[in-house]
Amino acid sequence: MAPLRLVGTKLVLPLALHSVCAGFPSPADDYLDENIDLTRLLIVNPPATFLWRVEGKSMIDAGIFPGDLVVVDRSLEPRHGDAVIAIVNGERSIKRINLRGGGELLQCANRRMPPFVLPECAEVEIWGVVTWCLRGLRRAGP
Repeated sequence: MAPLRLVGTKLVLPLALHSVCAGFPSPADDYLDENIDLTRLLIVNPPATFLWRVEGKSMIDAGIFPGDLVVVDRSLEPRHGDAVIAIVNGERSIKRINLRGGGELLQCANRRMPPFVLPECAEVEIWGVVTWCLRGLRRAGP
């Protein structure tokens, strides 16, 4: 897989001065606070950053759903509780990492699924740390 390439100019979008209420509506202000370059926000280390499309439902309780894109940084050291891309016996998987002794090393984030049990002689590589999850809310079409 080739690393992410930045092509052309950066994408800068305006950031509203006030946050948006996800509960009861509040009076809206039409003021802009600053501009945000999405590439700088989402990508800290471009040569080590990759995008992966998610399949499966093992991480839905972490807000990661099938079809989402995750931003993965290979240069980061995983921390306890991070979502990571793990390669287990050659198969790619996204899981939470448990670095606090005992229990499973890799865990699903879906309470409806059974615990993720690593085979005894499994080869495990933590490939990268998930830093962002991107989900489209409106699909193309009529």
